[in-house]
Order: sequence, then structure tokens, then C-alpha cells
Amino acid sequence: MPFADLLIRREASIRSALFTIDKQRARQAFVVDGRGRLIGSIDEADIRRALLEGAGLGAPAYPLIHKPVVTTKPGAGRAEVLDLMRALRLSEIPVVDEQGCVVGVHRERELVGTTRLKNWAVIMAGGRGTRLAPLTDNIPKPMLPVAGRPILERLVLHLVGSGINRIFISVNYLGKMIEEHFGDGTQFGCEIEYLREDPEVPLGTGGSLRLLDDLGYEPTDPFLVMNGDLVTEFSVTDLIDAHVDSAAVATIAATEYQHQVPFGVLESSSGRLVRMVEKPLSSWAVNAGIYVLEPKLITRIPRGKLFPITALFDDCLASGWSVALWPMHESWQDVGRPNELAHARGQL
Repeated sequence: MPFADLLIRREASIRSALFTIDKQRARQAFVVDGRGRLIGSIDEADIRRALLEGAGLGAPAYPLIHKPVVTTKPGAGRAEVLDLMRALRLSEIPVVDEQGCVVGVHRERELVGTTRLKNWAVIMAGGRGTRLAPLTDNIPKPMLPVAGRPILERLVLHLVGSGINRIFISVNYLGKMIEEHFGDGTQFGCEIEYLREDPEVPLGTGGSLRLLDDLGYEPTDPFLVMNGDLVTEFSVTDLIDAHVDSAAVATIAATEYQHQVPFGVLESSSGRLVRMVEKPLSSWAVNAGIYVLEPKLITRIPRGKLFPITALFDDCLASGWSVALWPMHESWQDVGRPNELAHARGQL
């Protein structure tokens, strides 16, 4: 639904406001001025109360406006918006930019009512997170909180909100803590099962995928694999669709890494200066730790051995199989080092 369908002008009548709310099956409409700036909101209950008290349908709706209105900023994550909605018992929240203009509207039924996908997801959450010690001495790295919610929970909610209904979590280090938090996934709106590594035999970023086969699980569709220490809101459906269209056996999500040289760079030829480039900026496509794999690749993974997932892609290339790249434009933050965790928490 276009967000503009929930907006009305300040000169709107009660009839117009009620019509907008009823047509869009909403609880409120948002009032904007001629430049699209938010003025306030009009609630369905207040309209009906006014009508019962004798107000006419043609009367102006302006006296019924509530302000201020709870809003979110552009780019707010699904988990944060749902938390806000449920805490305040709201069904709609407008997205307002720095100029005060409404640029979108979040609706609870759209956030949680996504069409279910047949694809499974596997989240790798078994690492020790030694680079984040001592923070990870007593808690698994994926369970470290960011904005009041464990990183892994944010990922699970994002996957569920995108239509993923069946999730496998690969656990090892302090895995019981993860299992106790998520259980069977019911409270998160999905089915969660666990791929349990032997604590004495870590399997790496790819090895635990073979446990799917060992435990009798056979995905029939391409499945999503991702690291459990990512803070991101990438489009799950866009990635899966791109993989299917590519006809590749695997697709790697690629994000951009930039590095700026802090000095003036000298380009030369035969010992003579050709030109000077002041603090050049270079960028590269880098592995985002998010993948889509064809089911047949599971049997290419050795049993019970440390196996990085990158070795699987090397095997695909050596076999002449195509591996696609999907450019990810959404926000992305790997949380593997103290400065990265601080950045994800907004402390830098």
C-alpha cells in the first residue's frame, strides 16, 4: 500500500478522515500540510466519539488531531519498529525525515504478515568470539546486545519478518545459552532447530552444514546461510530471487569496503612524477558472510572436519560451477572486533 493513502490534509473533513481510515483498514490517519510535513494524527476512536456527540460528517477533522505523534526515522530496522509498536500498542507509525516530512508509514500487519518462503535459513553461531574477550567469556558472541537486543535475535526476527519460517542455528561455544533463549522458535514466529557441533571438533563456517544431511534434513529449495554476528537489514527475497535468476549453484552477498590513503600518493614512470593524487579512496567488493546455496552442495562438505565455507566456493569453481555475486546496498556491520561492536552500538 502506498504510504500516501494514509495521509490527509489539515483541511480534510471528518468524512474524509473516516473514509481514509476505513478504506485502508487502519486505526488512524496522519495529517500533513501542503509540503508533506507531519502535523498530527486522527484516531478512528476519536472520530466515532465525535460523531456520537453530534459532530457532522462534513465538519472539519482538524479539532480531533493528536500531537505530537510517535515517529521513526528513515532506515529504522524492522525489530526496532515492531518493538515500538508493541510497547505503545500502535498499528501504524509514520516515517519522518529531518525536514519533518512523512516519507513512509510502517504498518504492523505488513511487517509481520509477509508471505512465507519455502527456503530455509542456517545461522552460524558456534564461534568463540575470542577477539571480543572478555565480553565473550560468559556469553556467545551472537548473543551480545546491540540496541537492547541480542545480535542473533535481531537476525532471527529479520528472517521471520522476511518470510523465512524454518531456521537452523549452528551452535557450539555456550550453545545452551542460545538454545534456552530461542527454544523451538515459537515465540519468534518460526521453527528453530539446532545443529550441535562437538565442542572438541569445531567445524568452522561451513562444516556444520553437513550436519543437515547427517541428521536427515533435506532442503528442497535454495537455502540461506549467514554468519550469526551481523547487524544488517538486507533484502532476503531480493537475494534469493537473484540467486534463482542467476542459475548458479551458490550466490555470495557482497558489500563494499572502502579505504582512504591518508597521504598524497605519487604516481611515477621511469623515476619521474606523472601525477599526484591527494588521499585517494579505493573500494572493493567483500564477502558479507551471507549466502544462498543449492541443496546439492551439502554433500560436497566433508563430515566432522573443520571446513570454512570459502573452501566450498573454491570447490565449486574448480568443478566449473558458477558462483554468483549479489551486490548488497543495505546497511551492514560485521561484529567481530571491539571497534565493530562499538560502531554497531552507536558508540563511535
